[in-house]
Amino acid sequence: MMRKTSLVLLGAASGAALTLLAVQPHMVFVGASAKAAAADTYRQLNLFGDVFERVRADYVEKPDDGKLVESAINGMLSGLDPHSSYMDAKSFRDMQVQTRGEFGGLGIEVTMEDGLIKVVAPIDDTPAAKAGVLANDIIVKLDDEAVQGLTLNQAVEKMRGPVNTKIRLTVMRKGADKPIELSITRDIIRVRSARWHVEGDDIGYIRLTQFNEQTTEGLKKGIAEIQAKVPEDKLKGYILDLRNNPGGLLDQAISVADAFLQKGEIVSTRGRNADETQRFNARPGDLTKGKPLIVLVNGGSASASEIVAGALQDHKRATILGTRSFGKGSVQTIIPLGSGNGALRLTTARYYTPSGRSIQAKGITPDIEVMQDVPDDLKNKTDTKGEASLRGHLKGDPGKEQTGSQSYVPPDPKNDKALHAADDLLRGVQVNSSSPAGTKAPVPN
Repeated sequence: MMRKTSLVLLGAASGAALTLLAVQPHMVFVGASAKAAAADTYRQLNLFGDVFERVRADYVEKPDDGKLVESAINGMLSGLDPHSSYMDAKSFRDMQVQTRGEFGGLGIEVTMEDGLIKVVAPIDDTPAAKAGVLANDIIVKLDDEAVQGLTLNQAVEKMRGPVNTKIRLTVMRKGADKPIELSITRDIIRVRSARWHVEGDDIGYIRLTQFNEQTTEGLKKGIAEIQAKVPEDKLKGYILDLRNNPGGLLDQAISVADAFLQKGEIVSTRGRNADETQRFNARPGDLTKGKPLIVLVNGGSASASEIVAGALQDHKRATILGTRSFGKGSVQTIIPLGSGNGALRLTTARYYTPSGRSIQAKGITPDIEVMQDVPDDLKNKTDTKGEASLRGHLKGDPGKEQTGSQSYVPPDPKNDKALHAADDLLRGVQVNSSSPAGTKAPVPN
């Protein structure tokens, strides 16, 4: 960083004499313009200060100064684009937990039902599972505090905590005569962002629900387990399901795409200045050994999901199947603001697929479109409006913005038309010129 700063200063210093000699009047004009702009900025800041003091002094009820400042910061950032925002200290901590994909807790998937916390399922090999928590248990107390009246988030916060600390759960269980009390010691819980199974006996299916710090390792584990279960000569290929995956960490998107590529660019990011451009390339080693690959996307596939789909599509490594993706083609940087002050989530770059296309406010168009049969009671409720419909979004290519795409995934795989189509294509039951994609020549980059 110091070297870069020195070079910039050296360049500025060496050009100063020439500027003064050759275009001194212009130099004076630029200086005056910059001073005028700075003076205008200070006037606007003074205006903000005046409004702030007037609100503090005259609002009908005494306002909280901290909330006033936080609201002002949020207003400034939300005026930039829909993805820039301010996170207070708690929101910043929650975001860190989400992106790390691990936290101190019990290992229970829960939901709210009639004001009570219902266990959807205990996660395998976690303290909750070992203590005997079962699916459909109703949690009525956490330590000595009744759960009724708490929000789901409040209850989850109480169940999380430092590793090796204890909590008592009181649960109601169908068939039990009285409440059951369980003492559980918190441990590190890792959020599974990758799940997998074998379709039939010849296709590897991998679903990624988000891109956190655990995602690539989960993907690698899934591929290894599928290869251990299915002989190579019997394995028809893989399905990578990115439907309704909202994205996550850029480095995880790069490493997931890299798992299927031998070489070539995966993505480039371009900031305001040309010297901020970054290119990320694949390293040798396709973990699937060139087996055909189909990627499922829909209107809920966004950001990091689109980076993966775009890279594999441009390199003709995979067939993209489903409906058009969300269209979020920007990168946000998390900028911590010091202890207790939270952080900024600031849009700092746009990203481009290997062929140089931006999908901002447009999305990834699938090679094969497959629409789901949506139940009548859910029609008009399952389409995602997409990036282009968000107020204040960064503009995409003129005349190419697109909004709205189906995001419905049937809860029963038997009714999943996209999944069936992918299975049929990999098995050769159906034939399409766009599939199945194997190892082909990468695009120039």
